[in-house]
Amino acid sequence: MLEEQFGIRFQDESLLETAFTHTSYANEHRLLKISHNERLEFLGDAVLQLLISEYLYHAYPQKPEGDLSKQRSMIVREESLAGFARACQFDRFIKLGKGEEKSGGRYRNTILGDLFEAFLGALLLDKGVEAVKAFLYQVVIPKVESGDYEKVTDYKTKLQEILQVNGDVDIHYQVIKEFGPAHAKEFEVAVLVNQEQVGQGQGRSKKMAEQEAARNAVEKGLAHVFKGN
Repeated sequence: MLEEQFGIRFQDESLLETAFTHTSYANEHRLLKISHNERLEFLGDAVLQLLISEYLYHAYPQKPEGDLSKQRSMIVREESLAGFARACQFDRFIKLGKGEEKSGGRYRNTILGDLFEAFLGALLLDKGVEAVKAFLYQVVIPKVESGDYEKVTDYKTKLQEILQVNGDVDIHYQVIKEFGPAHAKEFEVAVLVNQEQVGQGQGRSKKMAEQEAARNAVEKGLAHVFKGN
């Protein structure tokens, strides 16, 4: 897939394997001592910030530093990176634990955004910074220039519109789990419609988790069941 779409062939395929392995999968196969993608994500985040900064610096010579910083943050935010991962069809190949798969992890922005950064980290180690730059100019920069990365769907509003087309229903978001250290806490949220759960989401803030839960409900196609209730 990578070779056909992007002309990329990894010399060290274990790096690619690691980039597409989520912690949940590695934890379920501890005896096999499988590596997960968190360290590669750290590396990919750094090279992404650098190359996007370089691009913006040259592309917008009249923009002040503050405006460049805001634009960069829009490009490298979780929702944008997840969108880039989906556009590359990376979501089809990530390895998830059974529980994470069951809870909709394959569609979660946090996981897909981290996957995209992990892939960049793997590509950096295997082929160097110029290969990462070429990939970004193939996948990310065209969307930046067209403004596609700014188009983030408000799934909570979308879910509400679907459900309330024939009358009011009770839509409620409930935090069901908090985990991670205080400086990097994540939230898991369920969306309930007339007290029945229709979606679940995870994010680095309650608002992001609610959006993920709403998106999960919309994309699973469960919302239509409650139309007119």
